[in-house]
Amino acid sequence: MARLGHITSKIRGKNAGPFTLTIDIFSDDADTHHAVCKALSTARVAALYKTDEADIKRFELHTLNVLNVLEFSMPRPTIQGSLTDRDMHASGWAWLLAELDVNIGNFVANWLAASQNYHQSGLD
Repeated sequence: MARLGHITSKIRGKNAGPFTLTIDIFSDDADTHHAVCKALSTARVAALYKTDEADIKRFELHTLNVLNVLEFSMPRPTIQGSLTDRDMHASGWAWLLAELDVNIGNFVANWLAASQNYHQSGLD
């Protein structure tokens, strides 16, 4: 198990209009992207954000090892800018996913070993 925020390069929440918010999960490479897509189900995201799975749109974007993004779009809990809206830009929604533990098997062990070797090499 590893925290999603530790194995991905960036997780961001963003405003997608007054009724929708979008969360992007960026990966540095195709292997990480595919491991995250496999480990993170739409049902788990729906449970985390307490919304109906049918209301979530999932996009797995992978283009020639340049773009490796898993994106979820869902209805905002309140209309943007209303009196009860506490996050106008939807930037705070990403933290829930960043702190989520995901099981991506051997990928974590390989990634941690490579990361440790990089830091020991003095290149960072």
